[in-house]
Amino acid sequence: MVVPAVRNYMIVTAAYWGFTLTDGALRMLVLLHFYKLGYSPFTLSFLFLLYEAAGILANLVGGWLATRFGIARMLCVGLVTQIVGFVLLSQLDPNWTAAMSVAWVVLAQGVCGVAKDLTKTASKSAIKITQAEAKSQSNGQLFKWVAWFTGSKNAMKGFGFFLGGLLLQSVGFQGSLLAMAGLLALVLVGVISSLPPMIGKSKASKSAKELFAKSPGLNALAAARVVLFGARDVWFVVGVPVFLYSVGWNFTMVGAFLASWTIGYGLVQALAPHLVKRSQDGLSKEVPAARSWSFFLAVVPVAMALTVWLNVPHLAWWVVAGLAVFGFAFAVNSSVHSYLVLAYAGSEKAAEDVGFYYAANAVGRFFGTLMSGVLYQWGGLLYALLGSAVMLGLCWVATLRLPTQPTALNPP
Repeated sequence: MVVPAVRNYMIVTAAYWGFTLTDGALRMLVLLHFYKLGYSPFTLSFLFLLYEAAGILANLVGGWLATRFGIARMLCVGLVTQIVGFVLLSQLDPNWTAAMSVAWVVLAQGVCGVAKDLTKTASKSAIKITQAEAKSQSNGQLFKWVAWFTGSKNAMKGFGFFLGGLLLQSVGFQGSLLAMAGLLALVLVGVISSLPPMIGKSKASKSAKELFAKSPGLNALAAARVVLFGARDVWFVVGVPVFLYSVGWNFTMVGAFLASWTIGYGLVQALAPHLVKRSQDGLSKEVPAARSWSFFLAVVPVAMALTVWLNVPHLAWWVVAGLAVFGFAFAVNSSVHSYLVLAYAGSEKAAEDVGFYYAANAVGRFFGTLMSGVLYQWGGLLYALLGSAVMLGLCWVATLRLPTQPTALNPP
């Protein structure tokens, strides 16, 4: 018999899979559709800026609301908001001017950005709550649940990249968006009918000072997360897709590569508990692992930048190989971070703690997305990789401040 905690975990994971599938498809739809229309790298990155910026506030407010009103309710709000964003984007008129089209897409993307981070905060908070309810489980089980949830989510996003290209080619831009809105409506019905509405409800913070006054561990981890995800998106959002297309790859090849990379990245995340040494207290071995993997990751874009600078033969395939190594190390880093935020978070206000952490994540994505277009326009893939290396160096420095003992989490 499945215990309620595990049942809730399975429901939340399935709902987030459905959401992530459509979210990945959305990114590929927008990127390919507007690149085909002749938009510049900077303009392409601009289309995603409000999407990323909206996530900063959505994570903070979403965590507070999930604590006050329950995780299931906020998960439903996130799904409804995504459906609204899809419908808005589907109303884009090809006869509008370029400026009006960009403004409309940015607005609709902003709505989808709010949806993404409301859903993410609610979903990942639910793991902490269900793990706390299953008192027989250990810290090791928490790491496995987080790794599987995060890894499977990113693998699903990879399938979403492929789905986006397939839908764009088969049913067009508007038809793709309406089809995905219908899929999410089915997911919404499933959540409403199966998940306890009050799961995760607790006493929320009463002031902004209380909301932002997190433990030293969460603060250091949030700082590391900003530059970690900035370092990924500075090349991932615009740089690599445009570079590969510029050297002769077609849209199908580019989409398939990004899908394969993301699926592989998700699988490695799911396997991270087998790659990281475990400790009884949940921190003393896991934190040093975060530091060592961050240092290794910082070396990868430096080596890749060297191959670009030297313009080695078959450069595109060297870039692909480098990104495979980057993806492996980044996946382990991300999985360890996702575990540590729940290890540092308190059970009663887990949603607020997770929301604060993923607001930092959204700051990193926003900055990385902006710099992806700017750096690529200034100096191509070389500048994007050098920017990634600098951010990853800062990530490693931030991990040096992570507490390694539970007693250090909330000092007097």
